[in-house]
Amino acid sequence: MKLKPLGDRVVIKKVEAEEKTKGGIVLPNSAQEAPQIAEVIAIGKDIENDEKKKGQIKLGDKVIFPKYSGTEIKLDGEELTILKLSDLLAVLN
Repeated sequence: MKLKPLGDRVVIKKVEAEEKTKGGIVLPNSAQEAPQIAEVIAIGKDIENDEKKKGQIKLGDKVIFPKYSGTEIKLDGEELTILKLSDLLAVLN
């Protein structure tokens, strides 16, 4: 199923959390912190049509977002988050 966000919203998919520490210790799922880095998989029409906003973000960008923002959904077995463009904190290059 294809998901198209409305307005100035984006759909992101969280990047998997690290399972090991830098020292090589394997962390169980309960000890892992929820990732705050995600990949943009869909962009709303208001962003695509606005030249200023369009230059800020594109499909495939890795972004940083606040821990407790957006609406989490499960679609076709994938966990996705829908949030406003203004909620994103940064784009990773």
